[in-house]
Amino acid sequence: MSNGFFKVPIAVNEPVKQYAPNSPETALLKEALAWVNNNMVDVPMYIGSKEIRDGKRIEITPPHNHKKVIGCFYKSEKQHITQAIDAALAAREAWANMPWQNRAAIFLKAADLLTGPYRYKMNAATMAGQSKNCFQAEIDSACELIDF
Repeated sequence: MSNGFFKVPIAVNEPVKQYAPNSPETALLKEALAWVNNNMVDVPMYIGSKEIRDGKRIEITPPHNHKKVIGCFYKSEKQHITQAIDAALAAREAWANMPWQNRAAIFLKAADLLTGPYRYKMNAATMAGQSKNCFQAEIDSACELIDF
């Protein structure tokens, strides 16, 4: 049992950016979109702490432009599923035994990263990968995940 005093932040919804013309958020999103549209992303599987690039390599194309390849991922096979289940079961006990304050801190840190340096990258990836507009991406990827 912990003897500390912890201040849990009050839950509030993440403000939705408006992306007005010539606004700082619009400029940052355009920059992130340019990167997404001009770079191929190689998305490995992560099982435990290992990056895995086995299996069939599949191209990622935006739903609105199937001719443009923006990245690739690796289709999992039966052995990957088994490895992932084993890794999750191995991590379960350590996570369950971690003090709640530490678990909460992990989620709060993730929210801080999404609120700050990764917001526009996340939104740009959502716009390209799911053919969403900036408002849909802002609400569906950034705000929902930050609020969680």
